[in-house]
Amino acid sequence: MTTDTQAPATTDATTRQREAVDKLLARPAARSEGTITFSGVRHDYTVTASFMPVTAGGLADGGAPAEAAVLTTAYLKKGVTPGERPLCFAFNGGPGSASIWLHLGALSPKQVVIGDDGHAPAPPYAVVDNPQSWFEHFDLVFIDPPHTGWSLAASDDARKKMLSVDGDVDALVEVMRVWLTRHQRWGSPLYLAGESYGTTRGAALADKLLGAGVSLAGLILVSCAMDLQTIVFAHGNDLPYALFLPAFANTAQYHGLLKGSIAKSSDAARAAAEEFANGDYLKALHAGARLDSRERTRVARRVAEFTGLSADLVDQHNLRISDQIYFFEAMRSQGRIVGRLESRVTGPMGANRSRDWEFDPGIDAIAGPYGMAAQAYFGQTLGLDLEHRYQALNGDVNKGWNWNRGEAKGNGYTSTTPDLARAMRRSPHLKVLVASGRYDLGTPYSATDWSLAQLDIPGDVRSRLTHRYYDAGHMMYTRSADLRQLKADLAEWLKT
Repeated sequence: MTTDTQAPATTDATTRQREAVDKLLARPAARSEGTITFSGVRHDYTVTASFMPVTAGGLADGGAPAEAAVLTTAYLKKGVTPGERPLCFAFNGGPGSASIWLHLGALSPKQVVIGDDGHAPAPPYAVVDNPQSWFEHFDLVFIDPPHTGWSLAASDDARKKMLSVDGDVDALVEVMRVWLTRHQRWGSPLYLAGESYGTTRGAALADKLLGAGVSLAGLILVSCAMDLQTIVFAHGNDLPYALFLPAFANTAQYHGLLKGSIAKSSDAARAAAEEFANGDYLKALHAGARLDSRERTRVARRVAEFTGLSADLVDQHNLRISDQIYFFEAMRSQGRIVGRLESRVTGPMGANRSRDWEFDPGIDAIAGPYGMAAQAYFGQTLGLDLEHRYQALNGDVNKGWNWNRGEAKGNGYTSTTPDLARAMRRSPHLKVLVASGRYDLGTPYSATDWSLAQLDIPGDVRSRLTHRYYDAGHMMYTRSADLRQLKADLAEWLKT
C-alpha cells in the first residue's frame, strides 16, 4: 500500500527533474560583448553563458539522454582563430560552490570589489572592469558543477553519482569535452584553475584528462585541499594540530595576541611556529601519555605563546587546539569570533558567547556582495533570466557528498595528491602553480606545504611545481595588492 501511494509522487518528481534539465539545455546561449585594456592593448571579447549536457559514455546530441545540464560562462577574445589562443577552465570548490568567486573575484574581465581588509563594503554592489584579469593570457571558461549555480542533474540517481569525488570528476571531463568540441578548441593549449575543493577536483582531473586523451599545459591550484587528512580535526589524526599552528600564529600576530619577539612581525611568528610545529610539537603529540609532566607543561606554554590562548586551556585540550577552539577562544575576551576563510576578519559573539558556529565572518563578508552582484550581472548584462535560485553555496551538496573513491568504503580522508603526482610524472610538460593565503584557516598555507612535500615525484619533475604565498585569506584576490601579485606570479609562471 505504501509503495502504491508513493510511486506516483516519485515518478512526478523524476519527470520534473528531467523536464527542468531538458529546458535548460534547450535554452539559447546568453551573450554579451565587452572590451578591456591591458598595458595599452585593447582586447575585445564575447561572453557567453550556456548549458552543456553530461551524458553517460559521452553520447550527447541524439544518443543517451542528458544526466545533467551544467552552466558554463565563457570569455573569448574576438578576432582570434580558434585554437591559436590558450584556454583555461576554472571552477571553485565547496563541494557545493559555484564558480562566481574566481569568476568575479580574480580571473574574468569583470570583478566585484571588496575592501582590502576582507570586510564587506556597504551596498549597492557592482561588477566593474578588472585590470588584473587573467584574460590577458588566455580565454576563460567558468564551470558551475551540478547543483551549484543553476546547474542541475536530471534524476536522483544522476545526482547521487555526480555528488561524489569521482562522479564529479567524470561529469566535468564530459563538460569540457563537449565545450571543446562545440567551440572547436581542441587545438588550444589547455589550463585548469581550481580553488579549495576545486584543487581536490583539479588534481584528479589532471590525471583523468590524460586518460581521456587530453594533455594539460598547466594546472593552477588556489588554496589547496588535496589531502583532507591535513585539515580534518578528528580523534586519532594529529596531523592538523601541527600543520595549523603556524597559521594560528600568523593570525594571532595580526590581531595583537602575541608577546615578545614573535609579536614583532608575521614573518617572525610564522618562522618560530614552523620550527616548533615541525619538531618538539610533533614529538609531544606522538608521545601522548608517554610525555613527562615537565615537557608537557613546556609544550603547553609554547602552544599558548603562538596562539594567544592560555596554557591552562591548551593543557585542558590535551595540547591539541582545533580550528573550532581557536575561532572561539582566541578573541573571546573581546567578544569576537575569528574568521575561518579570512582570519583577518572577526565577528561579534552573542551575549552568551557560546561555541555554536552560527556563521563565518570571513565568508559572510563577501557572500552577500558576490551573490547579489552575480545575479545582477547574469540577468541584466548577459540576459540569463532564470527565476529559480542561483546556488552560490549549496550546503546540501556539501552535506551529501560521497568522499569515497573507487571501491573504497569509509575513507574519511580523501586524497588526490597521488593523482597529481601521477599526472606530473605522465606528462613531461605539465607545470603547476599553487597559491596560498597566509590568513586562510580553512586550507592553511602550512598544510599545503606538507601536501606538496609528500608528492611522489622526482626532483626534475618537482622543478615544474611553484608555490606562492599572499597576505590575505582563502580568497586572497579580494585584497587588491594580492590580486596584482597573483597575476604577476601567473605571468612569470607562464614564461618559465
